[in-house]
Amino acid sequence: MALEKNIRRTKIKMRIRKVVTGDAASPRLSVFRSNKGIYAQLIDDVSGSTLLAASSSDKGIADVKGNKIDQAKLVGKTIAEKAAKAGILSVRFDRNGYLYHGRVKSLAEAAREAGLKF
Repeated sequence: MALEKNIRRTKIKMRIRKVVTGDAASPRLSVFRSNKGIYAQLIDDVSGSTLLAASSSDKGIADVKGNKIDQAKLVGKTIAEKAAKAGILSVRFDRNGYLYHGRVKSLAEAAREAGLKF
């Protein structure tokens, strides 16, 4: 069952990545969701480098009490603030094969509220 689930997610991920690519002006906001945490990266696909990253294991976020959805909101807010400091205003959202629901949705909405456009 788990193997079929991972294969399905990989197919969806590849279908998304055919369309969503990032560059220096508008990088790709990639989300990875594990059982314990959530991670977000701003990636420049042209140069193949990560510009910024934030995760639920960062100092300010890991100390906050709350559930995983609250942690995802903090990660979204943090990545948007870091992007604003770096001068990045718009991104392309890559949900990485996950459903746009729950933690992925709360991260995206928090990033939008903090000023990122996508």
